[in-house]
Amino acid sequence: MLENILATSSQRDLNKYQQTVKKINSFETELKELTDDELRAKTDYFKEVLAGKQSVDSLLEEAFAVVREASKRVLGLRHYDVQLIGGCILHDGKIAEMKTGEGKTLVAILPAYLNALSGAGVHIVTVNEYLAKRDSLSVGQVLRFLGLTVGLISESMDKEERQKNYRCDVVYSTNSELGFDYLRDNMVTSKADKVQRGFSYAIVDEVDSVLIDEARTPLIISQSFKTTESKYLKAKNLAKILIKDVHYEMDKKNRNIYLTEDGTKFAEQVLGVSTLYRFERPWAMYILNAIKAKEFFVRDKDYLVRNNQILIIDEFTGRVLSGRRWSEGLHQAIEAKEGVSIDNETISLASITYQNFFLLYGKLAGMTGTALTEEKEFKKIYNLVVNTVPTNKKVNRKDEQDVVYKSLYAKWKAVLNECLSIHSSGRPILVGTSSVENSEILAELLKEYGIQHNLLNAKPENAERESEIIAQAGRKKAITIATNMAGRGTDILLGGNANYLAKGEIRSIVNSIIKNE
Repeated sequence: MLENILATSSQRDLNKYQQTVKKINSFETELKELTDDELRAKTDYFKEVLAGKQSVDSLLEEAFAVVREASKRVLGLRHYDVQLIGGCILHDGKIAEMKTGEGKTLVAILPAYLNALSGAGVHIVTVNEYLAKRDSLSVGQVLRFLGLTVGLISESMDKEERQKNYRCDVVYSTNSELGFDYLRDNMVTSKADKVQRGFSYAIVDEVDSVLIDEARTPLIISQSFKTTESKYLKAKNLAKILIKDVHYEMDKKNRNIYLTEDGTKFAEQVLGVSTLYRFERPWAMYILNAIKAKEFFVRDKDYLVRNNQILIIDEFTGRVLSGRRWSEGLHQAIEAKEGVSIDNETISLASITYQNFFLLYGKLAGMTGTALTEEKEFKKIYNLVVNTVPTNKKVNRKDEQDVVYKSLYAKWKAVLNECLSIHSSGRPILVGTSSVENSEILAELLKEYGIQHNLLNAKPENAERESEIIAQAGRKKAITIATNMAGRGTDILLGGNANYLAKGEIRSIVNSIIKNE
């Protein structure tokens, strides 16, 4: 019965938005006749209207029509009616469920423009820096054309650059950069050192990934202090001989370890101490972290070993988290496990979860292709309603059933055969893997068959070519193996990207000339 009520409510919302779209379309003929300067002048006009105490909602139809006309002129892209519906949903502070390929990036600039007119600032949140930069440079042109300022927050920026970009009308950033800047702002002693200017309105791309999958992920700023290296090494050796379900029990879901009574006694005997929990020299933390490193953290899946360092791999994006370390001795335990230099320990100075951070915004909205499955969680945690946006055209894609194999050998054999079959037909294929290790297994199999392919994972030699690999993943006979580091929402163009093809040809010609000289 509840599902029927929700379905009726969603249809009622859709009918309301369709009426709004008709009003937006009624401005199109008039706006076509305006010069670029006249169209741009609409922004100043809207700001004057808002200064007269009228609501942002009263400008929606004309403002959306202005953005659509600007998009046609700048990008050659005209918003479809269903994209206007998506924009209305986002403006109302809801989640727009839009199928892959329906143009969520283009949709976001509709409510971003409208809500930025008040001067409070709009944050458009993406899951990785690649997408934030791409969107700010591509669809951001439309907002700049209309006279708004567009900022981008990237990891390499200093305080002054961040302050300048946060002052912009619309700011593109990743969720992690926003969260860490918030923590740093709460640690400064002078208001002049803050970089952010408030949390008025946020549009979150891939909202289910950020607000649900990563909701409990803590962002932590920490400080280092001297490490007792010998304890980590002894704990590592002890963890090797401790037996699961005899000396310790595991909570896999929360990645916790619990020593049994026998395990505690055995550890005390091996270490020659009367108790593991003595205040002056506590051993328990070292042992528990050593077991966690042994049981839960897998090389080339959770982390990489590179240049005598442990580099964390983000479980959601597949990217290396440069400069990040696990806290409370866990990172040191993994360093001891892998035999690399053990760095100083850290203590937490400030922390916040994504869930608590995004609840700071006065208005929150999101987009994704998969929101209905988490509809109840969105409503309960964030008070966000999910509306499904119809596709512009009928979906012809066939979604096949999952196939399960009894063994890894049978699975990899089937994957290889499928790759070879599709490759021989000339169709490009993208193979997603869950870890760096699995991506390299398939790459080796294809290499044995002499099949050319591209590999994209967190390893630096592959990550450096990310843009190029993605750009050519749609070429004829292309095989691309990737962890999820390429990011949800990344475009793959059938036939490949002409600009990258041209650059590649020029590079080849230049290299051949250099070799011949």
